[in-house]
Amino acid sequence: MQQRKLGTQGLTVSALGLGCMGMAQVYGASDDSESIATIHRALELGMNFFDTAEVYGPYTNEELLGKALKGKRQQAVIATKFGFDLTAKDRLGALNSRPENVFKVANESLQRLGTDYIDLFYQHRVDPAVPIEETVGAMAELVKQGKVRYLGLSEAGAANIRRAHAVHPISALQSEYSLWERNLEPEIIPLVRELSIGLVPYCPLGRGFLTGTAPRLEATNDADFRRRDPRFQGENYDRNLHLVEEVNAVAQQKGATAAQIALAWVLQKGDDIVPIPGTKRRKYLEENAVAALITLTPQELQVLDAIGEPGEVAGPRYNEPFMKLVDR
Repeated sequence: MQQRKLGTQGLTVSALGLGCMGMAQVYGASDDSESIATIHRALELGMNFFDTAEVYGPYTNEELLGKALKGKRQQAVIATKFGFDLTAKDRLGALNSRPENVFKVANESLQRLGTDYIDLFYQHRVDPAVPIEETVGAMAELVKQGKVRYLGLSEAGAANIRRAHAVHPISALQSEYSLWERNLEPEIIPLVRELSIGLVPYCPLGRGFLTGTAPRLEATNDADFRRRDPRFQGENYDRNLHLVEEVNAVAQQKGATAAQIALAWVLQKGDDIVPIPGTKRRKYLEENAVAALITLTPQELQVLDAIGEPGEVAGPRYNEPFMKLVDR
C-alpha cells in the first residue's frame, strides 16, 4: 500500500490505517482471535498504522494490539492516546493531562503494548484545566527519553494547535472527518496545512452509517457506542438515509461498495490525510483496503461533496456531554 507522510518530522505510514477501538467491545461483543487475525491481515496488505488508546477497554485494547504485534513490532507504526481520568466515576467525562499523568500513562502503555517506544503519542482530548504548554512539554520530554517518537493531538481547536506546535512540532491531528462530518474544513484543515501537520480522520465511515449497514439505534445493544450518537436516533436516522443512497449511487456506477467510495473521498482530500477506519473483521478490512486504489472523477467528487453541506445531515455527531470534550 502507498505510504504517506504525517508532518515533517519523519513519520511515514500506510495511506490507510486501522482503528482498533472497536476490538474492545465498543460496537458489541469482542472476538480476540478474529481481531488479531485482522491485525495480521492488515500487515499482509501493507497497512501498518494501528490506532489505540488506554481508554479503549480500558486498557484491554492496547494489550490486544501488543499481543497481535508480538514478533512483528518492526513492521508496525503504533499510535496510542492519553488524557482521560480513568480513576473518575465518569471516566469518559473526566480529563487529566497533567504532566505526571502523561508520564504515568506512557509508561503503562509501553508495558501493555509490549514495546519500548510509541511511534505516535496523542493527547486524546484537550484538558482545559492544564495549559497545553505543560502537557506538550511533558510529551516532548518523552521524545527526549526515546519512549515516544512523534507527537499528536486529538480534537484540538485552532488556538491550542498553535500553542502546542510552538512547544514541540506536532506531527498529526486526529479528528472526526468524513462525508457527513465536515467541521474541519473552514478553519482546522487550512491551519494544519499551514503548520505542516498531518490529519488522521477517525470514523471516516460515519461509524458505519455511510456503508448502509449500520443498525437503527433500537437494534443496537447497550455496549454499542452508537447509542450515544444523535445521528442514529429516531427521525435523524430516517432523514440521514438519503446520504447512504447518494453514496451508493456513486458506488454502483464505480463498481465499488459504499464504504470504498466514502474512504476514497477522504483519501483524495489530500496526501497529508490518513484515515483510520475501524474494523474487527478481515472481511471489512480487505474491503476497505481497496479504497486506496480508487480514483474519483471531479464530477463524482462534486456529487459527494454536496452530501455534507449545511442542512444535509440531521443531528450532531455527539451528544452534549461528549461535544463538550471537543475543543472547538
